Formats: sequence, structure tokens, C-alpha cells
Amino acid sequence: MKSIRRGQHLITIMLLLFLAGFGFLIYKLQTEAKFYISHASNTSLGKVFDRNGEVLYDPKATAEEYGADYFLDVGNLIGDDSKQMTNTLVAQNKDLLANFSFMLGEQSDGQAAICTTLDHRINRIVYDRFGVKNGCAVAYNYMTGEIYVCTSKPNVNVLDHYENIESLPEGALLCSVFYPTVPGSTQKIATTLSALEHMGYDALLAKSYDCNGTYENLTGQVIKCHRSEGHGTQGIMDAFANSCNPWFAQLVADPSWTLEDIEETYRAMGYRMNGEGEQTYFDVNGISAYTASTTLTDKNDFSTQWGCMGQGKTLVSPMQLMVWQSAIANQNGVSTMPHLIDHAVTVDGRETAQAVTEYGEKMFTPESAAHMREIMLSNGRTRYADILPGKDVAVKSGTAQIGEEKTENSLLTGFVDDPEFPIAFCIVIENRVSGEITTNQIAATMLQELLHDNEAAPEPAQAQ
Repeated sequence: MKSIRRGQHLITIMLLLFLAGFGFLIYKLQTEAKFYISHASNTSLGKVFDRNGEVLYDPKATAEEYGADYFLDVGNLIGDDSKQMTNTLVAQNKDLLANFSFMLGEQSDGQAAICTTLDHRINRIVYDRFGVKNGCAVAYNYMTGEIYVCTSKPNVNVLDHYENIESLPEGALLCSVFYPTVPGSTQKIATTLSALEHMGYDALLAKSYDCNGTYENLTGQVIKCHRSEGHGTQGIMDAFANSCNPWFAQLVADPSWTLEDIEETYRAMGYRMNGEGEQTYFDVNGISAYTASTTLTDKNDFSTQWGCMGQGKTLVSPMQLMVWQSAIANQNGVSTMPHLIDHAVTVDGRETAQAVTEYGEKMFTPESAAHMREIMLSNGRTRYADILPGKDVAVKSGTAQIGEEKTENSLLTGFVDDPEFPIAFCIVIENRVSGEITTNQIAATMLQELLHDNEAAPEPAQAQ
């Protein structure tokens, strides 16, 4: 009898293990089969839409149906199924687009789709606003994380099917919003935040340095001001607005704080310091956005002072420059993380992958955020009031010297100080020269178009 009972127990255990294994297999098939099917060749994929229902990707698209350059402003952001671009929305989210389910199999006429937060109309207007210049622009809701505009130039026309790939301009296959660039004086935001964190607002406000056009540091190296005659005696408000390099070099060299103080804030903001560790990224619906990096060795040395002003070895992506603005605008020191996907639709029409607002780690105190906000708003009110008349816009501009030729990129980052229109942004114009389109003009076009749509949007329904 004991042997029979042992046999019954053994059979019961084996059945339970079989059922558990079978259940696990069904679960894996349900959850992962779609991924593998979507990455197979000749798979039926659905479409990508903007927030208003305009198509941003259609695997069956033709120039006759959409127009020859309809996708030009989003080519290297949305991408396609060609495998020519990998860091794109389609390439990183093919499982959401697969017209396949475990129960139904592949459905060539399925309803699989990704509905994004982008506004294609405004995205294209901003892209066209660059004219003959290359660069990029990105804007998002700093309270919800929804990206409304994300475009870069040069771009790729996916309807050309890469027949001209050898003649494409360098960078056309990469959306430069996500890739590192020399930030120029927009870096002074991070340096000012570090001073606020370690000196305090009252002490920083009391700092006064002279600028006569040049500053010779303690090691005998000279940092020049963009204004040859200098700016005279300044405090933080004027120096930030004037983007005065000699003033900020003296701030970095000030004995009331240490290099470790500067590094501490930079690290909290996500900088990779002094080549330590591997390059890191943050995720935007599968797209990798490069995190900032810099090298600081001696705060009395030119290269470190220059790095704290956004030159030297300092690199930041436009996406990260924009995201930092949310931590200032929301006055909490915590970034609202950006997203492009609002939701997805399965092959049988069910909504899934619903967007959720997410936040980063705390980078600086709410007090520092509030004071940084006031410094940036002061700059916006006195110098950039024409960007969005009737609204307070917090702003920092920058000019970045690039390469041995010392060509200059123009940058602008900031936010609209309005809870009803909470937009943060970053714009880069490459190799800009005097007399051409400015970052101010592109910002004005982008923000005014977004505001028009925001004011035209219907009021949310009231609960009964």
C-alpha cells in the first residue's frame, strides 16, 4: 500500500510539473511569439499615427498616395522596417506593430498601430523653418512627458527606399535630438545649479566679478568674453543674461566651493565624469538618448573652466537639455521623463501600452530649482519677450564652437512658465552665421503653433 501511495504521489507531482510547464509554454508563446514574428522577414506591420490621426509610418506607403516628401520631417525618428536605421520608433517597437496574435495568427489586414504624442503638422512646420540650415528641435509637455515636436535636419525620405543612400548627407540616418553635441553656454544652467546647491542663493547673488573683455586665471591662461570691451561689474542675473565667460570662469575658480561640489551636481544630473565607466543612455520608448559627459580636473585650469561653460570635452544631447528644464519649471529638481507613444492598438483592435507619466531621480533641491527658474525667467523677460508675446518664457542661449574649423552652432533651451501651456524645448542650428535664421525665430514659430493648437483644443468633458 505504501508503494502504491508513493507512486500516486509521484504521478501527481509529475502531472503538476507537466501542467506548470505547459502553462509556462503557453504564457511564453502568448507574450513572446509576437516579438519573434514581428522581427521575421516579410511580416505584416501596422501603421504609426500622430496625436491627430495623421500617418507617420505606413509599410505600404507610396509617393502617389502621401506625396513625395510627406515623411521627410520624421524619417530618422519614426524610421521604417528597412533595417537601415535601428535607433528609431519602428525599429524598437516592431512587436507593438505586428499584425499577429497567438490566437489569430498573422492578419495582413489587422489593426495593429502605434499612436504617438507627436503633432505632424507642427513638426513639419518646424522642420521647414530651418530652411537651408541643419539642426534639430524638440518640445514636450514638462508635466506629462508627451513629446509634441521632434525633428532633425538633414533627414531621410523613407519613400526613396535608400536608392540614394550613398549620396545622403552625413547624419541623415540619425535623429540628432538624441545624440551628444557641444552645449555651449546652455551648460551655464548646470554650473549655476551647482553653485545654487553648494553656495546657496544669497551667497551666489552676492557674488560680483569684473569683466573687461578677458580674464587671466591663476594658471596664467586667458578666457575671452564675446564682447571685446567686456561687461563691467556684474552679478549672477546680468552675467547669466550676458552669457559672460570671464564671469563664469571666476565663479568656477571662486574658493568658496570645490571641484567636488561641481562634480556632485553634475553627476546627479546624469553626467558621466572624466571618462569613468561606459557611455550611458536613457530610454524614450526604446530609442536611446545619450547622457551627458564632461572632463573636469582642476577648477583653476582653463580646460575645466571652459568645460563648465559648455566647451572643451563637455557633450549633452538636445533631448537631455530639454528634459532638465522640467525639473526647473516644476520647481522640484526631478525631471519628467519624455515619451513618444501615447498608446498602441493590437491586431484585433484593443488598446494597450498606455502611456504613464514617469519621473527621473532627484537632481537638485526644490529651492535650487525655484531660484534657477527665476534666473532664467529674468533672462527671458528682458531679452526674449518676442518669442511668445503674453507668456513668460525662461531661456538660456548658447554658442558652441565645433571642430578645428571653429564653426559655431547656435542653441536655445528653456520652458514656458504656464501650467496651462507647460512646454519645454531645445533648438540647435548647426554652423549658423550672422544674418541667417535664428534659434529665437524657430522657437517663436514652434511655440506659437503649439499655443494655437492648445487654445483651439476642446475643453475636457465635465463629470456628471
